Amino acid sequence: MVDGGRVAVVGGSVAGCAAARAARRGGAREIVVYERAGDRLAERGLGLAVHDARYAELESAGYLDASMPWVGLVRRRWYVRAGSAGSARSAGDTALGREIAEMPFPFRTYGWGPLWRAPRRAVPSAVEFRAGAAVTRVEATPGGVRVHTAAGGCEEFDVAVGADGYRSVVRACAFPDVQPRYAGYLAWRGAFPAGRLPAPDLWAREDCAYVVFPGGHLITYRIPDGGAEGGLRVNWVLYTAPPPGLDAGLRADLPTSLPPGTLTDALRSHLTYVADELMPPYWGDLVRLTTPAELSLQPLYDFTAPHYASGRLALAGDAATVARPHTGAGAVKALQDATALESAFRSASGFDGALAAYDGARAPSGAAMVGLGRSLGRALVQETPDWRALDAAGLAAWWEQADGTGVFGGRRLDPGAGNGHR
Repeated sequence: MVDGGRVAVVGGSVAGCAAARAARRGGAREIVVYERAGDRLAERGLGLAVHDARYAELESAGYLDASMPWVGLVRRRWYVRAGSAGSARSAGDTALGREIAEMPFPFRTYGWGPLWRAPRRAVPSAVEFRAGAAVTRVEATPGGVRVHTAAGGCEEFDVAVGADGYRSVVRACAFPDVQPRYAGYLAWRGAFPAGRLPAPDLWAREDCAYVVFPGGHLITYRIPDGGAEGGLRVNWVLYTAPPPGLDAGLRADLPTSLPPGTLTDALRSHLTYVADELMPPYWGDLVRLTTPAELSLQPLYDFTAPHYASGRLALAGDAATVARPHTGAGAVKALQDATALESAFRSASGFDGALAAYDGARAPSGAAMVGLGRSLGRALVQETPDWRALDAAGLAAWWEQADGTGVFGGRRLDPGAGNGHR
């Protein structure tokens, strides 16, 4: 086990809190977490899903809390827009659209805020958590690292863990040439109180809906609202490539996003077109029920660092790898990074050996997740089949081919992020 030493963790979100706990449990004596936000991170209203098997692993390792509110999912139902008005009713046509398949979907869903609060509460009291401390630069030194802050401070550490997201200053020091790559399509995101849902009995609480259309799809499920009364919210994400030029202002060198309330009229107009013309009416209504203040947009990017450690610098969470959200690899993978970091610290006698072991365990996982995300992006958005021509058997065969890793077929991908959604 690593015995003593100072560790800096840059970033205090899910990945940073988990990494701080991992370092402490792995034997580090002094740990400082630098979080640029104030006393509380934003309580994001969006949701994510965790495969039951991944939950069991992370709960057993002590990185997920069984007391967190969650909703259990059982099935994934695939819907496509039914025939036009006046046409003969086809087999599988329902009030929700034409159902073309049903697949098992053993997942737990969470709201992001409660999921962050759990690892934040679990950070040991011996860890110094500095809210409002923005790190501007990290540099390698002969015996460790030096951390510089916006306030002008500078401190020496044995190790720095970059858990500071896709614009990581730690990654910029370790791998300055690694830059996110735009995938060519967008994700519209929304969440609203479930009480607003029309005819809620039509859509079972334990069902995740995949609503597919030419050039994209919508995934939606219920999540806890995080309140004391145990209410629910409807969480959805819609993927599609925009018309030429509509994403011109979003193709920045560094990833960007449009937070709630800031979408342009043109972007909202395209979303309305998709909801009205390409989706079954029930699901189109669900999208339209989301107010501008509840609607955000994320251009999709991906990348992975060639290594998860370089010298005394380590990367975790989105600082190391950003895969497309089809993989459900965000928070889950960040927690898995922490379990690997703890294991590496416990099994090595010094920081150099520990970081080498961590890199060997996690870098292949990052590359695999990015590859899976690109494969699923092609299949579900960029090169979609003729959904209306597929029956359950045809969809199962297509899915098996699209999901080259087998994780969607029920077998575990080594990175272990599962096939959830964040």
